[in-house]
Amino acid sequence: MLRPFTCLASALFMLVAATHASADQPASVQSSVLLKSESSWEGTAYGAYPTGTPELSVLKITIPANTTLAWHKHPMPNAAYVLSGELTVETQDGKQRKVLGQGDALAEMVERHHRGTSGATPTELIVFYAGSKDMPPSIAVPE
Repeated sequence: MLRPFTCLASALFMLVAATHASADQPASVQSSVLLKSESSWEGTAYGAYPTGTPELSVLKITIPANTTLAWHKHPMPNAAYVLSGELTVETQDGKQRKVLGQGDALAEMVERHHRGTSGATPTELIVFYAGSKDMPPSIAVPE
């Protein structure tokens, strides 16, 4: 399933390069590391990737203003990027909490119960999941 993603990424790169190129100056590629981590935001080291056929997913998630998500966990490594708004993430045990804003990146927790709460405006996220085929991106915690 990487072929459509590769084609989309190539098309977006060419569009950005063409938009920023001028007649007298060639476009240059710029790269910034938004996140690089061996552990989740609260310090838990990542274990091995899930077994099975790899499957990457990229989701755009919009959380309405002043909304608290249900407690959940992720069975795979993933990372979030905040496009807009504010998100407060917290662990279920109440010991860890972090506030994120536009432009922040977050190394998500794996197999630990947590939730997020949006701020006064809707929060838009891009979340990258690195799992295996048919694995759900998140699992609700039974109440």
